[in-house]
Amino acid sequence: MRTLSVDPGQKNIGVALSDELGISANPLMIIKHIQREKDAAKIAEIALEKNAELIIVGQSLDDDGKPTFEGRRSARFAKSLRTKTDIPIKLWDESYSTQDARQSYINMGVSRKKRHGHLDDVAAAVILQSYLDAHRN
Repeated sequence: MRTLSVDPGQKNIGVALSDELGISANPLMIIKHIQREKDAAKIAEIALEKNAELIIVGQSLDDDGKPTFEGRRSARFAKSLRTKTDIPIKLWDESYSTQDARQSYINMGVSRKKRHGHLDDVAAAVILQSYLDAHRN
């Protein structure tokens, strides 16, 4: 099952896509944040183009497992996205995904100069891989 993952941020939205078997996640693109409704429509369009059967939206949680300020923003984005598509949407803990994305670049030997910039699509892939690993049969 192909799954799309979204890492919504204040400036950019990272998007990742799984392979058809739902085993591995790959960064797909970064979308500039415009406005929640327009962003949701764009994500719904991408999900349809890529034949996604599920959309995962990253949501940051605090130490008690409750949504942070950004996590509540992600929940509002997911709610808006549900009005744009019939594809099922799930929220998934995305805590530390950006740090994990940065670390994966370091592990791959990417120089400090080249890893400076947006990691939103890689963070979306980290979120998606976490989801896929947790739901592997």
